[in-house]
Order: sequence, then structure tokens, then C-alpha cells
Amino acid sequence: MTQGSLLPDDDLPPGLLHRPMLSRADQETLAGLLRAAERKAPFFVPRMPRTGKPFSVRMTNLGDLGWVSDREGGYRYQPTHPETGKPWPPIPVVLLDLWGEVAGGAPPPEACLVNHYRPGARMGLHQDRDEEDLAAPVVSVSLGDDARFRVGGVTRGGPTRSLMLVSGDVVVLGGPSRLAYHGVDRIFAGTSDLLADWPEGGGRINLTLRRVSMSERAHTCHPM
Repeated sequence: MTQGSLLPDDDLPPGLLHRPMLSRADQETLAGLLRAAERKAPFFVPRMPRTGKPFSVRMTNLGDLGWVSDREGGYRYQPTHPETGKPWPPIPVVLLDLWGEVAGGAPPPEACLVNHYRPGARMGLHQDRDEEDLAAPVVSVSLGDDARFRVGGVTRGGPTRSLMLVSGDVVVLGGPSRLAYHGVDRIFAGTSDLLADWPEGGGRINLTLRRVSMSERAHTCHPM
């Protein structure tokens, strides 16, 4: 699976890793698994707490828990799809294996958020902090069109830097960068044909693996 060594970039903050890791064959396999999972847990449009403003991305989840957001309940994890009421499909083995490679011995992920970015979609700077276990890293996988990813420090309003993410790239936010502000500024439509046969017209899929709850091992793991 690994396409390059997973070592910190000299110009990236400590704990933030960015590497091409999924081969084209792995990407195609994962895309097929996602299509099958999406038929059981269809994409939905989350809404901002309080305002009810819709996100520009569509979402679904894999795993025991799924991240959702709506006007009434806010940001949270729950075991069922907000529209169908059914449990989320399981996280594919290829993603669990990837977590084992990069998560530094952290307990296994319980949630895999699947974001579908179509042309014009973006994600503002935010922290991933709805989890109990903040020692485990956040592991992100890119599929499809290129994206400009922006990452800053752990305080809002600080300096940021941009990374270009291409299909098959993996980003790990761990250690001092676990709570770094990050977001997606732009999707470069048509830069990948991986998702060209999707009815939704391609775009970019981002999968975010997270450990949500504390475990007995949580205090002993040391994310990379």
C-alpha cells in the first residue's frame, strides 16, 4: 500500500504528515467499496447549528459512529444515519490497515466521515475536536480531483500554509498538530478521472478516520 516513506516534511508543523500512499489500484478498490456503502448510507447535506445553513459538501459515514450536524442537535456522533435511521456500513479493511500504518499504535478508528466535494464546494478552517480521545490522530485520505488544503496552528487567526492534495494522498494530524485548524479552499475540477463514472459527476472524496471514545490504551498511545 505505502507509496512513499511516512516522514515529517521539514516545512510542515510537527505532527502533520503528508504522503502519497494509495496506489491507483487501491484507489479504484476503495472507490468501488464507497459506491456500495453509499447505497446503504446515502449522502446527505448537513446543516450548521443554530443557523441551519447547509454545508457545501455532502456527507455520509462508515463505522460504529458517524459525525452529523443539524440545526437542532449541533455537531455530534451517532450510530445511525440521520435520514434512514439505519446503522452506518463498516469501515473497509483497506482503511483500517492504513490506520495501522500511520496512527502510531492508537486504538482503532470508530468513525470514517466521507465528504463529497463537487466543483465549488469548500470547507472553512475548523478544528476536529468533537472526539473524547484527542490523543489519537486524525487520518485523512483523498480520492478524485485535486484540492488545495489549508492548515494553520491550534489557535484561530494564526498564519496558515497550503498543500496540494491529489488522489491517493494521506494527511495525518497528530501530536502537536492534532487540533490544528484546517480546511479546503478549492477543488480543481477534472484533474482526476477516478470518480468520473459516478452519477454525481466526479469531484473529490475525502475520508477522515477518527477515534471518538476513550479506551484503556488511549493514555499509552503516541501518535506519529
